[in-house]
Amino acid sequence: MEDIIIVIKKISKKKLKQLAEKRFGDLVKAVVDIKRGIMALGGELHADEEAELLKNGSQQQNLWGINLYPDESKEKWIEFDSIINIRPSQNNRSRDIESQEIREKIKNIIKNLTE
Repeated sequence: MEDIIIVIKKISKKKLKQLAEKRFGDLVKAVVDIKRGIMALGGELHADEEAELLKNGSQQQNLWGINLYPDESKEKWIEFDSIINIRPSQNNRSRDIESQEIREKIKNIIKNLTE
């Protein structure tokens, strides 16, 4: 998908805002690979970003969908909500990421990849 970018080093808040404005206005959908410490951004669906990461060598069990709201404060800008997160086989039975450990990994990755 041409609009999807895989982020392996820091991306600016300005670029995140541009991605948000281009697609949804106030949010950017993202899929984070908690093992590799990278993420995909810019897709219309989390599933599109997930597919790009899978093509790039990620493994499905490590991929989690989130939404980023670049205009929100750092405490509120990550939303742990995506259909791709529904996976009973990993004890996650809702769209929300239920594991606090996985949430913390995602927060650290987002902190490392954004400025």
